[in-house]
Amino acid sequence: MTASPKVVSAKAAASFVGLSESTLAKLRLNGNGPVYCKLGRRVVYRLVDLDAWLASRTTRDTSDANSKFLNALSTAHSKLGVASEK
Repeated sequence: MTASPKVVSAKAAASFVGLSESTLAKLRLNGNGPVYCKLGRRVVYRLVDLDAWLASRTTRDTSDANSKFLNALSTAHSKLGVASEK
């Protein structure tokens, strides 16, 4: 019996959290993704960090999710210099 890995590649991490590799890379670049490690030029993720990141995004109802989405959208717009519609 082999032990499960404690770290996984970016490709495996993306699959684990249900995102594309490019989306995970964008989240990594803007600081909104899961904590990661650099091993040389290689990016890896610890499974405990992926679990913690997913847990931090858990919502109980749609109003909570909508609020988080609107806050994230507003932040993204302000960083890009896009005027928000009112």
